[in-house]
Amino acid sequence: MSGRKPASSRAAAAGPAPARQEVLSRFFQSTGNLKSTTSPTGAVPKAGPDSDSAAPLASTLPPQLPPHVVVEIGRSKKRPLENDGPVQKKAKKVQEKEGGSDSVMSGNVEPKKCLRMKTVLKSLEKLKEFCCDSALPQNRVQTQPPQERYAVLPKCTDFDDISRLRAKNAVSSEDSKSQVSQKDKTLFDLSPSGSSQKGNDSLQTTSDPKPSNKRTKSIYTPLELQYIELKQQQKDAILCVECGYKYRFFGEDAEVAARELNIYCHLDHNFMTASIPTHRLFVHVRRLVAKGYKVGVVKQTETAALKAIGDNKSSLFSRKLTALYTKSTLIGEDVNPLVKLDDAINVDEIVTDNSTNFLLCICEDQENVKDKKKGNIFIGMVGVQPATGEVVFDSFQDSASRLELETRILCLQPVELLLPSHLSEQTEMLIHRATAARVRDDRIRVERMDNVYFEYSHAFQAVTEFYAKDVVDIQGSQSFSGIINLEKTVICSLAAIIRYLKEFNLEKVLSKPKNFKQLSGEMEFMTINGTTLRNLEILQNQTDMKTKGSLLWVLDHTKTSFGKRKLKKWVTQPLLKLREINARLDAVSEVLHSESSVFGQIENHLRKLPDIERGLCSIYHKKCSTQEFFLIVKTLYHLKSEFQALIPAVNSHVRSDLLQTFISEIPELLSPVERFLKLLNEQAAKSGDKTELFKDLSDFPLIKKRKDEIQEVTHRIQIHLQDIRKILKNPSAQYVTVSGQEFMIEIKNSAVSCIPTDWVKVGSTKAVSRFHSPFIVENYRRLNQLREQLVLDCSAEWLDFLEDFSEHYHSLCKAVHHLATVDCIFSLAKVAKQGNYCRPTLQEERKIMIKNGRHPVIDVLLGEQDQYVPNSTNLSGDSERVMIITGPNMGGKSSYIKQVALITIMAQIGSYVPAEEATIGIVDGIFTRMGAADNIYKGQSTFMEELTDTAEIIRQATSQSLVILDELGRGTSTHDGIAIAYATLEHFIKDVKSLTLFVTHYPPVCELEKSYLQQVGNYHMGFLVNEDESKEDPGKG
Repeated sequence: MSGRKPASSRAAAAGPAPARQEVLSRFFQSTGNLKSTTSPTGAVPKAGPDSDSAAPLASTLPPQLPPHVVVEIGRSKKRPLENDGPVQKKAKKVQEKEGGSDSVMSGNVEPKKCLRMKTVLKSLEKLKEFCCDSALPQNRVQTQPPQERYAVLPKCTDFDDISRLRAKNAVSSEDSKSQVSQKDKTLFDLSPSGSSQKGNDSLQTTSDPKPSNKRTKSIYTPLELQYIELKQQQKDAILCVECGYKYRFFGEDAEVAARELNIYCHLDHNFMTASIPTHRLFVHVRRLVAKGYKVGVVKQTETAALKAIGDNKSSLFSRKLTALYTKSTLIGEDVNPLVKLDDAINVDEIVTDNSTNFLLCICEDQENVKDKKKGNIFIGMVGVQPATGEVVFDSFQDSASRLELETRILCLQPVELLLPSHLSEQTEMLIHRATAARVRDDRIRVERMDNVYFEYSHAFQAVTEFYAKDVVDIQGSQSFSGIINLEKTVICSLAAIIRYLKEFNLEKVLSKPKNFKQLSGEMEFMTINGTTLRNLEILQNQTDMKTKGSLLWVLDHTKTSFGKRKLKKWVTQPLLKLREINARLDAVSEVLHSESSVFGQIENHLRKLPDIERGLCSIYHKKCSTQEFFLIVKTLYHLKSEFQALIPAVNSHVRSDLLQTFISEIPELLSPVERFLKLLNEQAAKSGDKTELFKDLSDFPLIKKRKDEIQEVTHRIQIHLQDIRKILKNPSAQYVTVSGQEFMIEIKNSAVSCIPTDWVKVGSTKAVSRFHSPFIVENYRRLNQLREQLVLDCSAEWLDFLEDFSEHYHSLCKAVHHLATVDCIFSLAKVAKQGNYCRPTLQEERKIMIKNGRHPVIDVLLGEQDQYVPNSTNLSGDSERVMIITGPNMGGKSSYIKQVALITIMAQIGSYVPAEEATIGIVDGIFTRMGAADNIYKGQSTFMEELTDTAEIIRQATSQSLVILDELGRGTSTHDGIAIAYATLEHFIKDVKSLTLFVTHYPPVCELEKSYLQQVGNYHMGFLVNEDESKEDPGKG
């Protein structure tokens, strides 16, 4: 557009002279009212980019200017700033020439007219500057796109050297006075040298030919430099920086916070910024973490009094990163939900009880190239729940479908994955599917780490160094050798997770290898793979992926958070040992049929408990507040007293060995808490005052010494009051305290003349003035320093106190696990109280006999109005072990086979089952193939998905397993489907010999009953036809 001439320019060049004279005369007539266009303050109004007067017609310019100058002005509307120097010089020469001619011509004119002409010329000059971009005035707004105006600085992560910025800041601050004095010159200096100077001063690294605006030439403030330095250390975290009474976000962090927290964000100096109040940090950190961000909290580490006696009295307050939070590491005083729930009222994003917060690290063995080409791979993993202290590990050979890995991910339900930078294609597809399957706030967070940290040589050294210093604390070398002898992939995962948790100061949770548990222990728990968990809807339904409608939802009547987590483990890990199953069943029967009040009292105690397990772990990590510590310890102390009082009744009325043992051990395990509770001052603990926290200071000599010093200084100030009274000749004079300012002497303004000249005036009102004597100034400063030093000393002693308490962490955790088990038993007893539930009989033989069983979930969802139609099952390894089930669509075939599997799981958990009678043989695994759906993430068709799942079942199932196949072969043509279904079922009958439920619509499959009369039975789902409905709507059916 800069090349086009405005229409007004062409008219000015070609128009006749009388027209220009007429325009000029109108202009001269208007110059008498120039003052009316000014602002009330006398300043000329600034022209904005949207102003209507920003582009006046060229014909309004005076005729004294040559035509080529007029045209040039019209053309230079969009002329770059650095090319305007020649134009400005030419216009200036013309103006000087015209000014000289006017002075000659005005020699015989009255002085009044001469002054008028000068005023007109000055006005014309201002008008030309206003009309033409070639002479940019000081108050003119530069026309730049918004993204260029506000793209002030590069990202903080792009700065290579913070020292360069500090040096630049120092040089700029030294030259600030000269810059201020030459402000007007630099603004109007349009010469090439001026623009190059501006370019050199800019912090932008790009070679932009346009001159920089004011913001690009800004100087970093000390706080911004401090933020940049902190951001370089935590480039992937959102930093909340403490600044007085609020926490501030800067740069991109501020934009993210504004978007996610719905708060205001604005430009301040060089960075966008947003802020939140300090007392709402708990809420906003949890909201950001829930959305998948890593959040860092930066706090001030200096106080005003201590800074005054330091070397850098005038420098910025020092700050450092005090805490980092992610979904799995949400532990600390800043985010503690136990004592700050008042701030979280009506905030939907706050979740005070997450059932699991597992951090799962996965490592693959890349050495076996032969299996890698087939898609098979050996995988090791370590899972940590820092909030509860639970650590699990496992290693396994997985196929190309990654079913084993998927099973463990579904069981643990991690909130965060720690992965190498590169994994196999099949694993990456599974990770992508697992992380993308949920809504955003429930999505798994993925953290990547360089592959070098997963190399065995590096990992072995890291693990050895970590455990070598604690070898004495790990019951000798046995546990240490157990760690070292783990699979290579497990050691690599352990090393990576140690390195990651060190960033959060949570690595201590890994220091006790004896607490590590293997997920897939041999012959310990029933095998339930990921497909079975999903098909049977054990943990969540398949409609909206919520807990309601799942088996866990039916069984969960727990009263505590730690009991809820324990029950989830029970549901995903049914027992295989007959003795342990019967022990649970005996305990459930005891609670169900007992008439003693003991269980009612215990249930009431459980109902009032906070999440003790998380609280103890927070104490163990030394990240708890005084309020949380007091709440946890006092709760444990009350539990100890209450359970101690119940011991006689438990011994006389409770017959279950499991309940009697667990309840009796709880008081002894909780005995250490009494000593720690007696040391605390309750009021100080509840208010968070660490200076008055400990009652007896004999165990804390440093705090005692500091308090003695404070008392001594305070005593000297009080004695000094006698001297003040003598000086003022006022025996009743007293110290006053106003707005936190202590030891002030208040004098009426009429008597101020009697005050010594060396006294310091602190404040005044209309009636009185307040002073400090030199003695008070010196000692009051010393007193404040001692008080703030006392706070630091108390904080250090508090951490030592928590370390001392942590020695009893494992015994206290054992007591909590006993409480969780009791809570789970009470929950299963409440399930058993429902109508028509029976105690199953467990045995070692292969047998599933269920009389009038019902689907546990559908039975609850339907309620009493629409009763579920019961069905019986009779499978035995010695006789009929295969059921071929046919029937109409929506006739209940799938619900029936799910019912059999769920009743089996409930029985091996130790729960009563929804049936009139049930005898269940121990099943080592349940395998299912149900539904017909493709898998886009895996790139598999419906038929491929069917065959893959079936192949996995054939590979894993044993004669002790329960296999469920629902309409196998429906993903292909009828003839091929019949062949596949027939051959697969015959394989299970002849070779695997497992208990099998086979649903089909293919009549030829039913012919297998003739070939295997003793092992196979055909069954058909009955149905009722409502004749009235059929007659009313004959078109349907």
